[in-house]
Amino acid sequence: MHLRDLTQFLAELSENNNRPWFIMNKPRYDILRAEFLDLVTTLIADMARVDPLLADCNPKKALFRINRDMRFSHVKIPYKTTFSAAIIPNGLKKPSDGGGPSYYFQIDAYGTLLVAGGEYMPPADRLRLIRHHVIDDAAGFHKMLKNKAFRKRFGGLQQEGKLTRPPKGFDAAEPQIEMIKLKNFIAWTETKLDINAPELLERELAQTFKDVLPLVQWLRQA
Repeated sequence: MHLRDLTQFLAELSENNNRPWFIMNKPRYDILRAEFLDLVTTLIADMARVDPLLADCNPKKALFRINRDMRFSHVKIPYKTTFSAAIIPNGLKKPSDGGGPSYYFQIDAYGTLLVAGGEYMPPADRLRLIRHHVIDDAAGFHKMLKNKAFRKRFGGLQQEGKLTRPPKGFDAAEPQIEMIKLKNFIAWTETKLDINAPELLERELAQTFKDVLPLVQWLRQA
């Protein structure tokens, strides 16, 4: 993956986020997307060794489109300024559409790599299952959170968007209530890429995904 070319393209796109510019630079985008697809393909094969459920994941389905959905957005810019992918066993659904726990990463114009794992904004029925799983398997849940590699890499689950009150149907006196208030069960981390050493990207991604594997596996039990 030519990281210097990718970040340069995304930086220029950020300044010229319009259809005419994108059409003029479509050949550059096509080359970069093909390289990104190769990266995701290799990453899936690597991860399938430790997470066999990923073996049938379609790399093309894992990539997010660069076109933005502007139907419900107040920001009327047509293109995303990141390259991103979500690796899920079925390879078909986004995590927010009920695809279950996923591995996610994105690269932006500044060379920032964001890597995440878990479930972001799961639908209501799925979120209810996860919350009950926290209660039913409290010991397993906290064992996962205390996993040495997971804790060192991520620190814990993200607390953003946490409810201030217990969700409907859950007792405020429940010992796990603070975790039940979470709306996302996800861990993420950001690092600055060395664009002069693109060979390190795949290694960084694979190791970070392996570190978040305990969370992914626990969520699959829900």
